[in-house]
Amino acid sequence: MNELRTKILKIIDKYKLKDGIVRVRAKVLSPEEAIGNPEHNDYPIQKGRERLMQAEYEGAFGVAFTDMFGNYEGSLYEIINMELNSNFRRAIFVATINAVLCRLGLIDKTGHCKDAGPVNCQKQVVGFIKERFENPKIFMIGLQPRLLEALSSEFELRATDLDENNIGKEINQVKVESVEAAEKNIKWCSLIFATGSTFVNETYQPLMAAGKPAIFFGVTGAGPVYLLNQKRYCPDGLSAKRGE
Repeated sequence: MNELRTKILKIIDKYKLKDGIVRVRAKVLSPEEAIGNPEHNDYPIQKGRERLMQAEYEGAFGVAFTDMFGNYEGSLYEIINMELNSNFRRAIFVATINAVLCRLGLIDKTGHCKDAGPVNCQKQVVGFIKERFENPKIFMIGLQPRLLEALSSEFELRATDLDENNIGKEINQVKVESVEAAEKNIKWCSLIFATGSTFVNETYQPLMAAGKPAIFFGVTGAGPVYLLNQKRYCPDGLSAKRGE
């Protein structure tokens, strides 16, 4: 996380955002606020284990999925320099990065898709992967049911998840494994396809150090992916500036 902190501080300095006190608010979004009313009801945010933390900075919003959620308010400088010793603090940090970079126009699609968005995302993912990697062996980190359904229908795929309620679940004959399987699956795969929540639970470093191509999906990783010059998949993310 220190690399992310260093890079965002350089941007804050470049755009002189440290001048004055800026209040950044993070709040927990209900499932309806975050994802609307999609066709399916098996997304992690609907099951109660995770929520979206939303930070607002000068009319722009950024979010982060986390299993440790609550409200927070502080100055921009305070948040960027806070000790990142829990998923709660890292979610505030990541959501704030997303809001700041959105406000500067450096990233977009920092709002979670709603209603038909997850299914539209599902319909586009195979073409996205084939265009860039042809026929990879995919290791998926973090269960997003619609994406797993689509990808496992076209590619060899293995998946892991942190939620013990998902471990052992089978989707399209792919059994979701525990995180203990990550090391062998990283060696096996030719493409890592990981949730942006890995930046909140601080499991992204081994993925980036593996020397394999990686794509981070969803809204949480928007800012970190930009700062670390990685690839992101989030075709139906929403504009997250007030008035847009």
